[in-house]
Amino acid sequence: MQQNIRVLLIGAILVMVAAALLWNRFMGEPQPPSGPIEAVELTPTAQAIIFQIDPEQSSVLFTISEVLGGAPNIVIGLTSEVGGQIAVNWGELSQSQVGVIQVNARTLLTDNPNRNRAISNLILNTNQYEFITFAPTALEGLTGPVAIGQTFSFQIMGDLTIRDITQPVQFAVTAQAESETRIKGQAKASIQRSDYNLTIPTVDNVADVAERVNLVLDFVAVTGP
Repeated sequence: MQQNIRVLLIGAILVMVAAALLWNRFMGEPQPPSGPIEAVELTPTAQAIIFQIDPEQSSVLFTISEVLGGAPNIVIGLTSEVGGQIAVNWGELSQSQVGVIQVNARTLLTDNPNRNRAISNLILNTNQYEFITFAPTALEGLTGPVAIGQTFSFQIMGDLTIRDITQPVQFAVTAQAESETRIKGQAKASIQRSDYNLTIPTVDNVADVAERVNLVLDFVAVTGP
């Protein structure tokens, strides 16, 4: 009898430990950012001016549609922790460059704390993969000079890495040279969840989560410190 009780107690303890580990993994608070976002430095061509994305004036968001409680819903995730550099040749835009763009995935927030934990712990695994990165490989549609105040559009092709999966993605960009020291713009793209194995956990009241994820970068890039 005592042996059976001892086995039951040990089993109960193991179950509680396993439950605590699962709770910590799935619903525990994710790790905070390791530090402020930093830009990967570019080596500019001659006559190019380096602009740096300003996180205080910029943001990255994703949107995805779902059915929540039987009603259509759009999930919006947002962060200002985005960094990168842009080298601009005002006299010949084709000589311009866009550096690696980094987003701190640990700082992405929606309007629901439980969803935030699920995104961090189960979908993006941000404790292990802190950053989402986009490494440009080509620019299309940039040519000739640009004047201050002028708006211009182009495409950026590159490799988008989420967790440990990298896929080619194209962003459509519209930007404006607001001054010699400030550029403002927006970049948009869409990706498929399945391309990155972004599996949505089963949750009560949530159904029909879309395959397509829309990405938007609203940026202000400035020169100087």
